Amino acid sequence: MRELKPGIYEVGALDFDRRLFDEIIPLPDGTSYNAYLIKGSEKTALLDTVDPAKTEVLIDNIVKAGVEKIDYVISHHAEQDHSGSIPEILTIFPEAKVVTNPKCKEMLMDLLCLETEKFITVDDGEELSLGDKNLKFVYIPWVHWPETFGTYLKEDRIFFSCDFFGSHLATGNLFVDDEVVVYEAAKRYYAEIMMPFRSNIKKNIEKLSNYNIEIIAPSHGQVYNKPKFIIDAYKDWISDNVKNEVVIAYVSMHKSTAKMTEHFVDCLIERGISVKQFDLVTGDVGKLAISMVDAATIVLGSPTVLAGAHPLAAYAAILANALRPKTRFASIIGSYSWGGKMVEQLTGLLPNLKVEILEPVIAKGYPKDKDFTAIEELADKILAKHKELKITG
Repeated sequence: MRELKPGIYEVGALDFDRRLFDEIIPLPDGTSYNAYLIKGSEKTALLDTVDPAKTEVLIDNIVKAGVEKIDYVISHHAEQDHSGSIPEILTIFPEAKVVTNPKCKEMLMDLLCLETEKFITVDDGEELSLGDKNLKFVYIPWVHWPETFGTYLKEDRIFFSCDFFGSHLATGNLFVDDEVVVYEAAKRYYAEIMMPFRSNIKKNIEKLSNYNIEIIAPSHGQVYNKPKFIIDAYKDWISDNVKNEVVIAYVSMHKSTAKMTEHFVDCLIERGISVKQFDLVTGDVGKLAISMVDAATIVLGSPTVLAGAHPLAAYAAILANALRPKTRFASIIGSYSWGGKMVEQLTGLLPNLKVEILEPVIAKGYPKDKDFTAIEELADKILAKHKELKITG
């Protein structure tokens, strides 16, 4: 249990040891499942719960806060890392009502098998009084599910943002104490979870400008007592601005694609272009996602396997297509032995990217002089395209 302000507590759970989220997202720094308890003069509200694996920690923290009754469980988002402990809480506090919006109610009934009479549904902008503390509900859909909303505690100017502005970061310090560390964790979180919804996030940030927010309390990671830091970061990430950067995600079986990648990286650096290179066999997929947030160009490197792309290169293409970064250009480098449609397969996996596909460079066998020349020409083409965007330097 950790105190934000008098009568307001973080009662969720830290998970220092978790290393994978949704069976796909790496967690190098663990994560937290933040739940918040607000004691009003008349009513008490629990804002979200925790992953079912940490239910006992949540209950212990509620006991430590000296709570004998919970009147409302406010469920901002139906995903189980936030809602999974609701059934247990309702067993301990049977008089409590689950406060949520109609769409989230439907999801919670499906996911947790809750009965309809346990709910109170609220509209966007509706308020709920706890006595001396008043909650205002703010719909913020598609961050990152369609039903998500937040709660603004009017008297204390705290916005409980659920997944919005979150970060997978386990630390005993409640408030942000190292902005460099949090920036990296929050950007990773944005890249892996929020990036496909840039336009929706832009609208939601504009909506929040109508509120005087002194603290942002997300459902993962540390609490922001200087909210401008994370809001400004998000405004940068969701903007249309790209950087003079090339992301190269490659895999190589017999060193041909690796040799091409090595030469390509040197060529780009010589031309003043920043490069972020990822070996798809050993690389951190989270860092690959982070690198896609700002890069003007993405290049996939792959050998040909049974007439198609290497599965790891295909995975990188599927990932980029799902995350929908604002990158402007894409290309492919690689090699083949006897034929195939590796290029067609990879480009076909990128329908969601609004990119110009630059001429791929594909070597037959080990790369020859003409292939290295083609690599140099691709680097020249990328430089020219970046200059057109006025992002060089």
